[in-house]
Amino acid sequence: MNMNRRYRVRVTCAPGLSDLLQEEIKSLGLQPVDTDYTGVNLVIPLADAMRLNLYLRTAFSVLILLKHFRCPSPKALYRHAASYAWEELVPADGYLSVESHVDNPKINNTMFANMRLKDAIVDRISEKMGRRPDSGPARTGVVINLYWKKDHAYIYLNTSGRKLADRGYRKIPHKAPMQENLAAGVLLRAGCRPGVPVVNPMCGSGTLAIEAALIVADRPPGLVRLHFGIEHIIGFDRDTWNSLRAEARKKGKGKHNTPIIASDIDPAAVEAARRNARTAGVEHLIEFHTCDFADTPVPRMPGIVILNPEYGKRLGNTDELKNTYKRIGDFFKQKCSHCTGYVFTGSPELGKCVGLKASSRSVFFNSGIECRLLRFDMYSGSRETSTRSAES
Repeated sequence: MNMNRRYRVRVTCAPGLSDLLQEEIKSLGLQPVDTDYTGVNLVIPLADAMRLNLYLRTAFSVLILLKHFRCPSPKALYRHAASYAWEELVPADGYLSVESHVDNPKINNTMFANMRLKDAIVDRISEKMGRRPDSGPARTGVVINLYWKKDHAYIYLNTSGRKLADRGYRKIPHKAPMQENLAAGVLLRAGCRPGVPVVNPMCGSGTLAIEAALIVADRPPGLVRLHFGIEHIIGFDRDTWNSLRAEARKKGKGKHNTPIIASDIDPAAVEAARRNARTAGVEHLIEFHTCDFADTPVPRMPGIVILNPEYGKRLGNTDELKNTYKRIGDFFKQKCSHCTGYVFTGSPELGKCVGLKASSRSVFFNSGIECRLLRFDMYSGSRETSTRSAES
């Protein structure tokens, strides 16, 4: 691919995160063309597309448009796809993965579209090069994405490969962990930024605490990962990539004393969180405690206290959790009067059990479950107001 050419790029994200993603992209000095519910579109040089993979916290994938065409049938898909010079992009001795997203009434099986595109690519390479690449779902080589909506097809090079949500540090998951990009989005929505303390009781495997440390320290999350899809294309500019990584490593090198505190009552969870933080290179930035959430130390300064308790849909029984949510409200009132409290939950019923009036409710989706990030303003004077509102 040409480093001097500007490409049409789509950066995808989970529903509800696109406004945060747009702000991330703007903070890197890039101007989006438009934004929709699940992504941001822009026109940028290849080097900037590579850079996005290193810096973006809320994104799923960075996609470069290769071909767009009218596509009324699978035959048309094969014909148009086979006309592209894949032999100049995909190594004949490499590995190819194809992912499809189909919204076409004529196609009942997405895997059929997947197979037709894959066949077109490998048949073209075989014809031109005399051999064909291996293929499969592993996303460890070149990854191609198909978006087929009604009579229009879009074929993209997925420069990320595996989703950017897979940072590479979560070696030891603990119970139903939150995806990394969702955790980053939740934290950014809560106002997490350099200089703002973050307290995360019920930390589980540490995803929220680790993402908070990366944000507070201003460290690009892509540096933790070892491999990206774009590294496997023909003509990949390794020198430019190494230069971009070296530039990213300079970020977050300064000293900071912002407290980041994580706790869990389960020693195994704390150990998993500590080891994951070590892999992410931020263990020294997080203060870990093994204790009941209500005993978590809270710094005597304004900051964020954020919890992701069980909410019945995946892990716990709703009736058993009502008392836990009530105790969270008590914890906020008794120990967090100088902070802003946040509860991430997929249960509106349990959210009400906190016993405080939420000042805002932000919508997120966690593995298909519609969730809310409830904000509770606990600064001086608001605690009594919130309590009276909850009781009325």
